[in-house]
Amino acid sequence: MSEETQDKKEPKNDYSSSNIQILEGLEAVRKRPGMYIGSTDLPGLHHLVYEIVDNSIDEAMAGFCTNVVCEILPDNIISVTDDGRGIPTDIHPKAGISTVEVVLTKLHAGGKFGDGAYKVSGGLHGVGVSVVNALSSTLEVRVHRDGKQHYQKFHQGKPAASLKMVGKSTLRGTNVTFKADSEIFDNLEYRYDTLAARLRELAFLNKGVKITLRDTRTSETREDIFQYKGGIVEFIKVLTENKHSLSKKTVHIEAEKDDIKVEVAMMYTDTYSEQILTYANAIHTREGGTHLEGYRAALTRAINDYKKKLGLDKKNDFALTGDDVREGLTAIISILIPNPQFEGQTKMKLGNGEVKGIVQSLVFEGLSQFFDENPADAKKIIEKCMDTARARLAAKKAKDLVRRKSALEGGGLPGKLADCTSKDAEISELFIVEGDSAGGSAKQGRDRNFQAILPLKGKITNVEKTKLENILGDTEISALITAIGCGIGSDFDLKKLRYHKIIIMTDADVDGAHIQTLLLTFFFRHMTPIIEHGFLYIARPPLYLVSSGKSKEYAYTDEEKDKVVTALNDKNYYVQRYKGLGEMNPVQLWETTMIPSNRVLMQVSMDDMIVAEKTFVILMGDEVEPRRKFIEDNAQKVVELDI
Repeated sequence: MSEETQDKKEPKNDYSSSNIQILEGLEAVRKRPGMYIGSTDLPGLHHLVYEIVDNSIDEAMAGFCTNVVCEILPDNIISVTDDGRGIPTDIHPKAGISTVEVVLTKLHAGGKFGDGAYKVSGGLHGVGVSVVNALSSTLEVRVHRDGKQHYQKFHQGKPAASLKMVGKSTLRGTNVTFKADSEIFDNLEYRYDTLAARLRELAFLNKGVKITLRDTRTSETREDIFQYKGGIVEFIKVLTENKHSLSKKTVHIEAEKDDIKVEVAMMYTDTYSEQILTYANAIHTREGGTHLEGYRAALTRAINDYKKKLGLDKKNDFALTGDDVREGLTAIISILIPNPQFEGQTKMKLGNGEVKGIVQSLVFEGLSQFFDENPADAKKIIEKCMDTARARLAAKKAKDLVRRKSALEGGGLPGKLADCTSKDAEISELFIVEGDSAGGSAKQGRDRNFQAILPLKGKITNVEKTKLENILGDTEISALITAIGCGIGSDFDLKKLRYHKIIIMTDADVDGAHIQTLLLTFFFRHMTPIIEHGFLYIARPPLYLVSSGKSKEYAYTDEEKDKVVTALNDKNYYVQRYKGLGEMNPVQLWETTMIPSNRVLMQVSMDDMIVAEKTFVILMGDEVEPRRKFIEDNAQKVVELDI
């Protein structure tokens, strides 16, 4: 045995019972918060609010709550109040403590498992309020029930004292006030627009329920009240507000089968993109699921059947595909189901197998009835779908870019792409650069290990006004789709994404802003999941280089430039204004805009899908007047244009 081998120590075999940790109560939540709320960044922080509000909405769905108030108080304290039945305050027969304390300190404790308190609920797992309690530095609960008010306080999930009756009350309902724990979350700053988007959504889905959002963190209180008597029919009207509708009536289907309630509202417009939002028990299932599968199957079948009924098959021997019947469609699918099976605590996808067939049969019946009762509207819809099919068949070569082994399916990367050596999507970055000049600097200045460069020539097609087949004819868009690797349309697959940071890097001028907006429109319309998962960014290059002797400082705004000049206290300084990225040499571009330690990146997010939808339609659509009004109303407010 060599000396080197003898010096090596054997691994210590100390795996025994003492290594096995038993986490009591809510310790597991604090140890692994991401398992329960998805993350500990801003989405996870806001998820805490949703968990509490969802409990109030469950009361509304059960028919016992008509008002919900969510307040953002100073110091980012959240208070949620409802007028539901109130959490039971009596001693729990098995736990020997108050039911309030059981609900707030025990995982999987709640009224959502048996057949009594809730027939349907969003908070299926029964972990919501207890998880919020575990991840809060303090939480207080007040229950108004049976003419009494009860109160209890908790610290990091542990009761400070037992539940106490603190007085009489003529009110009914529950108030939960909590402050997220800074030991868990890096950022405790709630975004009003993010919360407003979710609460507005809940108000649409729960017809007539009044939901108030109030922010008192500043001297000027901000408040919105969301209440929609028309429910998801009003939701559709809001989503299609600035579009040309093909029919006078919104298609509205409401039916029930095997204790599963299905509600659908839909409208066709003369646009080229589809927007289908799906919900199960008021939870937004962003990744769809069996209810979406059932709806799509019913839609394709009902339209093809009615096309045959109109005798149009004699003139046209082609069947309409799913893509054909969904172009220009805006739809909302909402189901209420007693025992939903969601994928994960964040509930992005519905998995109940029985739902597909039920939704398919109910939607098919409802659509067929609507077509029979509204023949003029039905004919316009069929004609729209047939026009789409004709365009698809006429542009078969363009469509083959998606369907066959081609550049879009990995048959080869575009020649203009300077790819990185890393094949790990999590660390890889793609810079979409304006023009060959900036592209050349970026290629020379980058770290080729993890940074790829794709220069785009000129302005891409405005996808808001263009069919998919024609979009694919744009060589720059085709190169972009190829580089990203996910495909497009029905072939889009986020798992094939080649870069987890896609960075738009354009000049800080009018043309650069226009290119940036065209690219944002493309991602919003055709690669929405990339935005939803936080993979899209905008680079912020400096506007100025201030030099004085050997000292050099970059400034990103006029104000920053003035501060730098003032701080220099030197008359012999030189200010260079960058008109474009191409004016920077590779080293400067790397130092200011590409190196992770120095650069400024803005992550593109959609806090509010409705606002984003309306903004893109106004800015990039056909109607001039709404665009002019939007610019006039907002020109003075713009500091940085973001979605």
